[in-house]
Amino acid sequence: QVRLVESGGGLVQAGDSLRLSCAASGRDFASVAVGWFRQAPGKKRELVASIGSGGSRYYEESVKGRITISRNNAENTWNLQMSSLKPEDTAVYYCAAEGVIAGYYDFWGQGTQVTVSS
Repeated sequence: QVRLVESGGGLVQAGDSLRLSCAASGRDFASVAVGWFRQAPGKKRELVASIGSGGSRYYEESVKGRITISRNNAENTWNLQMSSLKPEDTAVYYCAAEGVIAGYYDFWGQGTQVTVSS
């Protein structure tokens, strides 16, 4: 059974930093892209950052310069280091991994809440 488990969410103040971690089990994701999505109340889920199997990274425009995604293939984990957090970063953050088709995220964690107070 494939499981993705997020950790590291919480309540922080604007300007603070937070590190989210995703631990995967049941499948090796070293050969596919993995990423982090978020969904704020009343908004669609959006891709925040992704990292390919070769290390190429994508960042959503509003988080560039403030967020870094990394992965550890040996441990089957990936992280999202967030700094200079803003109230608009408040959302449920989900880690995800591609399946058979590139660009399609078939595996999802349960989500972790990040709340940034002003």
